[in-house]
Amino acid sequence: MFQIDLKSRMPIYEQVVNNFKRLITTGLLKPGDRVPSVRELAKALTCNPNTVQKAFRELESQGYIYTVPGQGSFISEPPAEGSEAKAEAILEKIGELVYELEFLGITRDKIVEKIMKG
Repeated sequence: MFQIDLKSRMPIYEQVVNNFKRLITTGLLKPGDRVPSVRELAKALTCNPNTVQKAFRELESQGYIYTVPGQGSFISEPPAEGSEAKAEAILEKIGELVYELEFLGITRDKIVEKIMKG
């Protein structure tokens, strides 16, 4: 599924969250797909189940997954409406990051190239 980088400064739960988001947005995980259980994923990633549980709570609070008691967690449908405000907030953050990168001497062409690569 994905791996975590133990040498990264990013917390493991954030790596798990980001990996799930990437798999969802690229279409590898589709709405309704079952997510591995906390124990299964913790064992596969060789990390603490509490770390995976924290990542799942974060994904659920952001609307990427939902849990059905006794059945597990599943990938959510993309929001039909009301996501414009969230998208606008994300675009605002991107704008701030672009300004920071430009301050550091990175050209807009290089920034766009990196964004398009993913």
